[in-house]
Amino acid sequence: MTVAVAILPREQLEALNAAYRKAVARKRLRLTLGAAAFFAALVVASIGAEVNLPTFFTHFGNFVSYFDRIFTLENGSRVWTDFGEWLWGFRKWSSYLGETILISYVGTLFGVILAFALNFFAAENTSPAPWLRFCVKRFLEFCRTVPGIVFALIFVIAFGLGPMAGVLAIAIHSTGALGKQYAELVENIDMKPVEGVRCTGASWVSCMRFAVLPQVSAGIAGYSLLRFEVNVREASVMGFVGAGGIGQELIVAVRKFYYSDVSAILLMIVLTVFAIDIGTGWIRGRLFGGGLHA
Repeated sequence: MTVAVAILPREQLEALNAAYRKAVARKRLRLTLGAAAFFAALVVASIGAEVNLPTFFTHFGNFVSYFDRIFTLENGSRVWTDFGEWLWGFRKWSSYLGETILISYVGTLFGVILAFALNFFAAENTSPAPWLRFCVKRFLEFCRTVPGIVFALIFVIAFGLGPMAGVLAIAIHSTGALGKQYAELVENIDMKPVEGVRCTGASWVSCMRFAVLPQVSAGIAGYSLLRFEVNVREASVMGFVGAGGIGQELIVAVRKFYYSDVSAILLMIVLTVFAIDIGTGWIRGRLFGGGLHA
């Protein structure tokens, strides 16, 4: 097959090339100005945050040497040469790690329940009244804006040391974070099924149950599993303020300069998070298809 290629007049080609060059020049100018604004903001932020590069490079060796120390036993040998000495407190640490997982599980469960109950009132397309949506959104923002460790510290002061403070802190922070994610899922649904159910004279609760929930159930389950994984790490840190779990043992090891204990506890936390990530990925695959994603 013969294909004819049209050749434009020279004047028209020059006009098109000139327009193209101008468009490219404008794009490059915008990119240059954007990059300059970014670096200017970075410099201003660095000055405001008192970032001192000479100090950073001068003391960077301390950071490296700390990791060298945590992988060295008291007798001077490397931790992997004597696992028995390195993991001497495995049973005790496993108990605290199990407590951390339970704190995360219970806190996540309460957070999921509260977020699920509130998200329909926070979503713009399902909230019964604007004032109710405003109040619920502000409440969820408060729950997720205050750091979880601050909530943990408050509850430790109120209820004393122990897992209860960690559970309450994780539950409140998870409510705020999951409530926003659930509400965004609801706001992106197809409203035609909702209108169809509503036309039958069904109540607001029935509309949520039969028209909204089937569209967002997979996303809610996925976000909930992801939040559980995140909360295991959160619970580990909350132990620093006495909210139970493995974090209490970790902060003691750090403060008393038990270097090899620090690396052993960190190893257990990391392996636990890996296992939970693989496990939740397998659960998501079994529930919604896609198989195992490691």
